[in-house]
Formats: sequence, structure tokens, C-alpha cells
Amino acid sequence: MTNITNSKVLFLATNGFQEEEMFSPYEMLKENGATVHLASFDTDAISAGESDSREITPDMAFDKVNVDDYDAVVLPGGLANPDKLRTSDKAVQIVRDFAKHNKIIAAICHGPWMLAEADILRGRNVTSYKSIKTDLINAGANWTDKEVVVSNGMITSRNPDDIPAFNAKLLEEIREGEHKRTLRKKAA
Repeated sequence: MTNITNSKVLFLATNGFQEEEMFSPYEMLKENGATVHLASFDTDAISAGESDSREITPDMAFDKVNVDDYDAVVLPGGLANPDKLRTSDKAVQIVRDFAKHNKIIAAICHGPWMLAEADILRGRNVTSYKSIKTDLINAGANWTDKEVVVSNGMITSRNPDDIPAFNAKLLEEIREGEHKRTLRKKAA
């Protein structure tokens, strides 16, 4: 068991994130006493990209992340955010390292694209925004249309409507602690 006030959670994001999917879990974790950090390509302020969207300043660049310092990673959606993140070898490696070290991984909407890019979906039960369903299935996942799916500490949700369930599961999984997870090899 992990006391939420002793937990550290990392968010990975860049410009183009879905605003609610970023700020709702981020603020919920902080309100519950977790230490929350944001990593991006650099430390310039990022936003959802709309003229009235809120900005947030990353705490560090990807190359400064030490996975050992964190209990969980959160991958907000938005169409552009995960698409840009998966072009970063360092960001993808961070996600792989969270899986390798049996840490909580939470992704919502288009965020699971990062899980496919990190090749950590084989045999896992997931959900996502419908438009990336085929990508996740092709990466070896068992896709289902539910508001939240948990598979050995990997939490996925479909869209902003699922945020209450996503946030509740994120808190629950962090409190449970590490989860045994096997990285599966690619088929030959």
C-alpha cells in the first residue's frame, strides 16, 4: 500500500493536450497530497492550443526524468499531444521504463498511442478513443469499449466523459502500489 501523500506522479505532455484530461487528474492528485511533476520536450509553457486554453509550465525536460523517483505516469490525450510525444525516443523510453519497473501507467483518450509506441500492450486489456482502437489492437491489446479498464496497473479511459472513473482508478491503483507486469516480446 502507498499513502497518496507519499506518492510522486509524473505527467508527460506537450502542446495539444486535451485540457480536461491534463488538468483534472493533475489537480486531483495535488489536492489529495501527491507530488506531481510535468515533463515535456523542454520547460517552455505548453497548452491545449486553443486561444483561451490554460497554460502549464513543465518542471523538466524528458532527459531529466528519473523513473525511479515516481510511482506513476499519466498520459493525457488530445489528438496532437500523444502524436507528438511518440516521436520522442526519450518519452517513449520513459513509458517503457515505467512498465519495466512495474509502476502505474495511466492513459486517456489518444494517450494510449504512447503505450502502443512503447510496445507494452501485448495481451493487455485496454480502452481508448475509438479512432485509435485498430492501432491498439494491432499493437497486441485486447480493446474494449468501457469508461475505464485496468490491466495490471495500466489504466486506460476513452474520453473526457470518463475522467471521474479515470481519476478514481488512478487514486486506487497508486494506493495499491507496484504491479507485476511482463513485457512481451514482438512476434517473429
